[in-house]
This record gives sequence, structure tokens and C-alpha cells, in this order.
Amino acid sequence: MLLNLITVVLPVFVVVGIGYTLTLRGMFQQVQIDGLMKFAQGVAIPFLLFRAMASIDLHAGFDLRLLFSFYTGAAICFAAGLMGSRFFFKRDWEDSIAIGFCCLFSNSVLLGLPITERAFGPDALIGNYAIIAFHSPFCYGLGITAMEITRNRGRGGLRTVTSVLNAMFHNNLILAIMAGFAVNLSGLTVPAPLDDALALLARAGLPAALFAMGGIMVQYRPEGDLRTIAMVCVIALLLHPAIVYGLGSALDVRQDLFRSGVLNAAMATGVNGYIFANMYGRAKRVAASSVLIATAACVVTVLFWLTLLS
Repeated sequence: MLLNLITVVLPVFVVVGIGYTLTLRGMFQQVQIDGLMKFAQGVAIPFLLFRAMASIDLHAGFDLRLLFSFYTGAAICFAAGLMGSRFFFKRDWEDSIAIGFCCLFSNSVLLGLPITERAFGPDALIGNYAIIAFHSPFCYGLGITAMEITRNRGRGGLRTVTSVLNAMFHNNLILAIMAGFAVNLSGLTVPAPLDDALALLARAGLPAALFAMGGIMVQYRPEGDLRTIAMVCVIALLLHPAIVYGLGSALDVRQDLFRSGVLNAAMATGVNGYIFANMYGRAKRVAASSVLIATAACVVTVLFWLTLLS
């Protein structure tokens, strides 16, 4: 059983490791890696999500019990990271919100999709896509709203709303998801030659993003408060999936959706955790280190969750 699980998980992290090693050895410059990630996140993965949303069975995938389990867990983890940073580690409120965001934003696209697909097959991804559809809007909406309220001390209502909406509608992933929904609900079909072209681009998305994620990690260093980083890793890798597991079991979420929910919750802190911290210039070292260390630790913890789900 353990060997089978390692066979499922290891190739994903091998691709990340190859990207890290070749970039570290100078075969790729950081500007090239940044360009590859820009292609993956800005072009290929949006097309992947567009095609998925355009064809997904909305009735089967968008189970409110699944979404409630996952996003209740995410919100609790955001609060736990925020309060832990503020009251245990004495960070200021803005740093604490950035650290809470790292606890909130699991890497559901770059890690969740390939690991779930390898573990349970491509037909098991319907729950992943349902979660991804709301992931960026929910996480950025919560994080940006909390940060803007804190920065403006509650006096910038219009500015807060503007900041949230601006971040939402300048995100290619969100725009692709919305376009896919529009096609799905309209009953339109994408012409076959165009769909085939989009499929070619979409298939490049995940391997390119995994390779680039490894390259990006070369510039990260495990610096900052190690106790704070450890808290982020425990919340992201253990608390979030544990909450989803408990709520999903209590609500009797369908097995394939339940697996998607737990595995997505069990993924390491996404690169978006660092992007958010960098956007506000708060807790950047902690965020960068959390991405690196949580991704490495995820190799072990995801085996634990796959064992429970098998």
C-alpha cells in the first residue's frame, strides 16, 4: 500500500525537484522560470480551468456539503493563523493577516489536481474543479478584505470594495472560470478545432507549473521565525484537512467529492501565499519559507491523508 501511494505522489514532487535542481545549477535563469510560470498560470492553466468548467456537470460537482466542509475549514485556518501570529508570536495585525493567508491558501491547482488525478484518476477531479471555482475568489476576497479593513481602520469602505473587486477581475484564473461557467450555462459548445487547440495548451499547464514552481523555490530561503513557519505548516497540512475530513464525514459527502475535499485541503501553502504577502509587503520571509517548507513536508503528510482515504 505504501509503495503504491509513493508511486502516486512521487512523480509530482520529482518534477518540482527537477525544476529546483536545474535552476539552482544555472541551466535556467530566474527570468526564464518567471516567464514559464507566467505562461502556466496566465495561459495554460486558465484554459485548463475554462475547459473543465465549460463541461463540468454542475449538479454533480457543486455539492454544498463539499463546499461548506472545505471553506469552513479554510476560514477557520485563516483565523487560527491570524490569531496565533498576533497573540502567540506578537506580530502586528498586518503581518498576522499575511500569515493567516498562508494558512488559508492551499495549492489546489499545482499540487491538488495532479495528485488527485494520479491517486484516483481523471474522473475524480470533478470535486477539485468545484473547489477551484471558488478558491481564488474566496481566499483573496477574505484576505484582501481583512487587510484593507485593517489598513484603513474601518474608514475606507469604498476603497476596500474597490481593492477586492480589482484583485478579483485582474486574475486570469477567475476570469477563465467565469467564462467556462458562461459557456456551460448557455449550452454553447466550443468548435472542435478550437477546443483541440485549447486542450493542447491545457495539457502543458500542470507540468510547466510544477517545473516552474521548483525553479521559483530557488530564490526562497528558510528564513524568519521558524516557530511561526511551523505553525503555518501544521495548520495548512494537518488542521485544514482534519476539519474537512470531520465535516465531510458528518455531512456524508459523496466519496469522490469527499476525497477531493480532503486532498485539496491537505496541499501545501500555495505560491499565492507569497504573492499576497509580497503584494502588501508584509511577512514576506515567513510566507516564502512557509511555501518551501510546507511543500517539502507535504510529501510525507499527503501519504498520511491518502492512506486514510484509500
